[in-house]
Amino acid sequence: MNWDDVRIFLAVARTGQILGAARRLELNHATVSRRVAALEEALKTKLFRRLTTGSELTPSGERFLEIAERMEADMLTARAEISGEGDEVAGTVRIGAPDGFGVAFLAQRLGQLTALHPDLKIQLVPVPRTFSLSRREADIAITTERPREGRLVAAKLVDYSLGLFASRAYAQEHGLPAARSDLSSHRLIGYVPDLVVSQSLDYATEFNPAWDSAFSISSALGQVEAVRSGAGIGILHTFIARTIPEIVPVAAVAPIRRAYWIVYHESVRPLRRIQTVAGFITKAVEHERALFI
Repeated sequence: MNWDDVRIFLAVARTGQILGAARRLELNHATVSRRVAALEEALKTKLFRRLTTGSELTPSGERFLEIAERMEADMLTARAEISGEGDEVAGTVRIGAPDGFGVAFLAQRLGQLTALHPDLKIQLVPVPRTFSLSRREADIAITTERPREGRLVAAKLVDYSLGLFASRAYAQEHGLPAARSDLSSHRLIGYVPDLVVSQSLDYATEFNPAWDSAFSISSALGQVEAVRSGAGIGILHTFIARTIPEIVPVAAVAPIRRAYWIVYHESVRPLRRIQTVAGFITKAVEHERALFI
């Protein structure tokens, strides 16, 4: 079995397309198709179903994907040990993170890491979406839930809190609720329910079972700006809100707690650049743990 064919198989499996894999690998479309066919011939089985929208793994392909990823992990380990990959921190690491944590915390700190390692390139993707580590949409992901499936390495970073906040101007004009039941008489700012990427982030009813947003924004930082502008009362990350002088807490309802996890695929565990970036994020959070609660 040819390792290059396995590498190409992994790219097709992760992108779901021959063309997408060709672009990622910088190969000709026909070459990718031919190498996949050669691998299927060597294994005496079909690995993909060809669809009009792309390529879908067959049951045999799903089983071989697990084997291929173990081969990939072994190859990465061998390269790290034999070629001296561990002697320097170099290459690109893409980090996927929720926009609140990604922008408000990571973005202002990761520059320290690239200053320490000039050959290291960081790609930070702070958007409210999920990232598939098996498809290599990110090398490291920050999540709000511990993953339960897949060959993933996960560690809890920190607990954080979310609370109700309003701008000082809104509080002066409309007052603040004295009890949970008073929230219904205020303008509320929230998220777009059908765009919530994790069940743990669908938390509005924990503040008020009848929560009804007058203004919904599918971005944590967008909600911060709406509250800052005086548009109403919103559920904000405490570690962000407490840094903004124009915003005050609404004490009528207690904050709730969630957690951030750092996750990466088991196959990239041997890479020093992954361990370096993951270690830096973990230490940065640990150093400022009091900020989050």
